[in-house]
Amino acid sequence: QVQLVESGGDSVQAGGSLRLSCAASGRTFSNYAMGWFRQAPGKEREFVAAIRWAGASTVYADSVKGRFTISRDYAKNTVSLQMNSLKLEDTAVYHCAAARTDYRASDLYNSRNYDYWGQGTQVTVSS
Repeated sequence: QVQLVESGGDSVQAGGSLRLSCAASGRTFSNYAMGWFRQAPGKEREFVAAIRWAGASTVYADSVKGRFTISRDYAKNTVSLQMNSLKLEDTAVYHCAAARTDYRASDLYNSRNYDYWGQGTQVTVSS
């Protein structure tokens, strides 16, 4: 059974920082691409960031580029999302996802390419 469990969500003031973590269990995810998506109330799920296993290259949504950083720890089977300079519009439930295929970076924006999903962790940014 593959499981992805997110943690680190919290309430924070605008301009603050949070670090989300996703722990993967059930198998080794070193060959998987990992991504973060988010969903705000009344909105569709949107891509945030992803990291390929091949060379660990990263891609980001334009809305978070320069503020968020995705990273992974192969030994611990975890992926993290460091979020700085948080804005009100970053408020959402953040989901971790894993893709079995080593997609091109451009394909990692598509949520349909991911095979496993976590339940999500709430991030609330207030003024």
